Amino acid sequence: MASKVSPTDIVGPPPKRKHPFIIYYLAMCATVGGALFGYDTGIINGANLLVKKDFDLTDAWIEHIVSSAVGAAAVFSLMSGVIADAVGRKVSIMGAAVVFTAGGILMGFASSKWMLLYGRLAVGAAIGVVSSVVPVYVSECSPPDIRGCLITLNQLFITLGIWISAILAAAFQGLDQGWRYMLGLAALPGIAQFICFLALPESPRWQVMKNNIPKAKLTLIKIRGTEDVTEELDDIIVSLEEEKKTKGWRIWTGIMKTPHVRYTLFVGCMLQVFQQFCGINTVIYYSSNILKSAGFDVRLAIWLSVIPFTVNFLATFIGLWAVEALGRTKVLAVSYLGIAVALWVLVAAFLPVYLHPPATNMMHEVNVSGPCLAHSDCWDCTRDADCAFCAVKTSDDMVKDGSCLAKGKGNDVELFSRMGRCSKKSGTEDFMGGKGLMYAHGYCPTKFAWLAVVGLILFVLGFAPGAGPMPWTINAEIYPLWCRSVANSIATVCNWASNYIVSNTFLTVTKLITSWGTFLGFSVICLISAAFTLLVVPETKNLTLEEIELLFMSKEAQKNARERLDTVRHSLEHVGDEVRILHTEKKTEGDGGDAEKLEEAEQKKDSKDAPSDVPPEAPSKGASEKGEEAEAEEAKAEEAKEEVGASAEEKGADIEVAKDESKTAGGDPTP
Repeated sequence: MASKVSPTDIVGPPPKRKHPFIIYYLAMCATVGGALFGYDTGIINGANLLVKKDFDLTDAWIEHIVSSAVGAAAVFSLMSGVIADAVGRKVSIMGAAVVFTAGGILMGFASSKWMLLYGRLAVGAAIGVVSSVVPVYVSECSPPDIRGCLITLNQLFITLGIWISAILAAAFQGLDQGWRYMLGLAALPGIAQFICFLALPESPRWQVMKNNIPKAKLTLIKIRGTEDVTEELDDIIVSLEEEKKTKGWRIWTGIMKTPHVRYTLFVGCMLQVFQQFCGINTVIYYSSNILKSAGFDVRLAIWLSVIPFTVNFLATFIGLWAVEALGRTKVLAVSYLGIAVALWVLVAAFLPVYLHPPATNMMHEVNVSGPCLAHSDCWDCTRDADCAFCAVKTSDDMVKDGSCLAKGKGNDVELFSRMGRCSKKSGTEDFMGGKGLMYAHGYCPTKFAWLAVVGLILFVLGFAPGAGPMPWTINAEIYPLWCRSVANSIATVCNWASNYIVSNTFLTVTKLITSWGTFLGFSVICLISAAFTLLVVPETKNLTLEEIELLFMSKEAQKNARERLDTVRHSLEHVGDEVRILHTEKKTEGDGGDAEKLEEAEQKKDSKDAPSDVPPEAPSKGASEKGEEAEAEEAKAEEAKEEVGASAEEKGADIEVAKDESKTAGGDPTP
């Protein structure tokens, strides 16, 4: 296990400095992909009800349509590392934006269930690439002191997309064909992101990876706002010395054979798994179901679900500040503890109705028969898919004189029973209200329903600043450059796979162990997640991406690697100083009285090289001697440049030696 090392043990905190506008513009454009992610995650919860009616779909087909995007995202997030390394981070994101736009158009104009399914698959593929590549792109372009904040912007845009989807789902739920607007509007952010990226640079680390060092230097100068980028560029070059030895599938074997990278990947994957198994997507996908199960009618539940999504969006701003002010691990651990408290509130909302459900009595119904009458209380009645609960409301928001009746058919399923007091034959919905009757399908009325709203609000309030962005932020930082894209894509697959498991088993699990039992189980996982974060995950605040790698090595290996890196840096600085001195001496010597002769010699040299009908004059003795001196100085400068190049090569070799020594000392070898 890696030792817990403070960042100040490796490098002091970087000085505060201003950053150019382009780095913020870059982060904003990149994280539009988060909005795509969030919108698609949230909108299907409202759209599937209308899609089911228009295409007359079975529950199995609805599950296919909902889960198809998650499955495609899992597959393409795994492929995204190879794609991003092959064509670049920028091109990968732009390509995903095109695919997402095409998927949105397909869904909006779908004329069959198959066309809708293909659109969902396209959108899922795009989300898989974006969710993996965007954090890598932003982290590789961002300076260390604001990198965490900029990566957290991605989570902010995810919550923004979810919030917008909740509002649109509620607004369009009453429209015939309203699902076309919900799903088709997904094309707009895809178009916006593609246009934004036309003016953005490629990742400088990817440019170095492709041996385009001059272009990488220009990119660093542009996004750093300074020409003093030599040290950062040198660090990237050194990191790539390792990457050159690991191409294609060798990256995968290299990850598995390198102990500290293998351990880093384990930490990254567990962070993504814990994020999903705390239950977040039960809130995103099933918030309306949760509120309905707590005792709200369907239409009110859909509107009430907008409240936690709004809090989710606003609370993410806290994470933008906390990630750099407090550090990753502290924020993440506190976040999981807060989620656990919220889940206990949800347990309190569901437990009373389970322990003391309203009773039913067939004596309250006249000329009614059927299997539903056999249920003795509301809990058993509403867990039967064919039954619904009917009762008289009391002044203290309780119910009395309950009975279990067969649920209504078609559009009446949420409004009336098929027979008895709450049937359509007995009167309109207003008539039932006038008589003090209430009808509940799929839930039991309880005076504790408001606790479910509070629990969901507390859940997202705890999740948004920490557990939402931190797993993505940390995963974008902790891997060495030679395997960063591939390792991050593996961790992203873990996130999507966990997402798929939780979202496709939640309703089944709630039936098996009840809603309160499910939330209690999630709370236990949150406590385990908090302990894992505090005991295992190192703090990466204020560290460069190259320095973060050292955190996952043993102390001895860290010491050896730091000493080697410092030695190489000092060597490069010494050689650079010698080159500057030589150039200064040359300039001073030229200003000492022979500058005109030197210039004359240079001009005659140029005239000799240029085609001319007039033969050049023979140079004077003084000019000839000065020309020889100038040539000697130029030769010295060339030798110095060669020494710089050799030192750069030795720098990579020194790192290799450091790795070998660290292996002997219990450290980790380079694949």
